[in-house]
Amino acid sequence: MKLTINGQSMTFSNRITHVNQLLHELDVKVKTVVVELNRHILSREDHDEAVLKDGDCLEIVHFVGGG
Repeated sequence: MKLTINGQSMTFSNRITHVNQLLHELDVKVKTVVVELNRHILSREDHDEAVLKDGDCLEIVHFVGGG
């Protein structure tokens, strides 16, 4: 499956079908991330239910603490 993530085309296995699986594959911590799927911002609760399809576009924003 091909996805565009933050403007970059990436290929994933077909076993990744939901946003939460993608975040795990990318080793992204769910508590510190905002995901936009095809121009719709997802709440953290939506990550388990949001289905990914070939050609989807995602923006993944990480929040990093520090001073």
